[in-house]
Amino acid sequence: MAGKLMKAVQYFGYGGGAADLKHVEVPVPTPGKDELLLKLEATSLNAADWKIQKGNLRPFLPRRFPYIPGLDVAGEVVEVGAGVKSFKAGDKVIATLSFSYGGGLAEFALAKERLTVSRPPEVSAADGAGLPIAGMTALQALTQSAGIKLDRRGQQVSILITAASSGVGHYAVQLAKLGNTHVTATCGARNLDFVKHLGADEVLDYKTPDGAALKSPSGRKYDFVIHCATGIPWSTFDPNLSPNGKVLNIVPSSSGLLTFVLKKVTFSKKQLLPVFVNLNAESLDDLVKLVKEGKLKTAIDSRHSLSKAEDAWAKCVEGHATGKIIVEP
Repeated sequence: MAGKLMKAVQYFGYGGGAADLKHVEVPVPTPGKDELLLKLEATSLNAADWKIQKGNLRPFLPRRFPYIPGLDVAGEVVEVGAGVKSFKAGDKVIATLSFSYGGGLAEFALAKERLTVSRPPEVSAADGAGLPIAGMTALQALTQSAGIKLDRRGQQVSILITAASSGVGHYAVQLAKLGNTHVTATCGARNLDFVKHLGADEVLDYKTPDGAALKSPSGRKYDFVIHCATGIPWSTFDPNLSPNGKVLNIVPSSSGLLTFVLKKVTFSKKQLLPVFVNLNAESLDDLVKLVKEGKLKTAIDSRHSLSKAEDAWAKCVEGHATGKIIVEP
């Protein structure tokens, strides 16, 4: 691939938005040690993508400009670097890319072998590209932070999932129902039927009085909250939690971190805990197997060509996508 050019989308500094994405032609990258060169078939966008552009993670990311955004991808291996043992040219894969170097909004990208898994024929490229960050966040919040087993064993617990039609939320509803759980979910009015179809036992319109107050129609108190929304104060959660209830916050904020510290130092049994995803091939492979078995589905909000990446970006920033936003070269 040496000397060949590819189409890509870049931005050249912090700030801005969709209008600051630029279409360019750049050299196809060469895989280094333990890297795979992928011909991309689909890339999904996450809130992390535009937050990196806004500079929310500076001075850590990105390390240099220009930067090709996009972290979750599916594609075909076309070349492998030295030391790669698990993959070869022609393999279909799903990967999450380096936060420092990105690369998903392009025709080709480099992926680390340790963050790449095989994609079986039963899993489409678009479905697979939706899984890494959003799927692993939902999976780890439920299984590691909440201790939910996905085989329906153990005592039933009551779970609230906010923003249940979002990328993380729609996976969380499905995964929670694989365990022995009762799921109450919040979403906008237009997505009530969608979230019910995912398996939620109760669905609240967050703009109604009961929905804004997070009150379960059956009067249940929540053992865990998978909190995928923003702007909900602790005072709203508190009366709806069981005596040992935990709010697992996947969108940590400064106010949330202060609440976390306060609950710790006062030895409160009710807690707000930040959740940070641990990106790894084992979790990703578990998700892929569930999709293959028909137990988990990626809801696709919209599909965009690489030439229309600005539209996908603007929709992601808007924050009201139902499921995942996909970009295809």
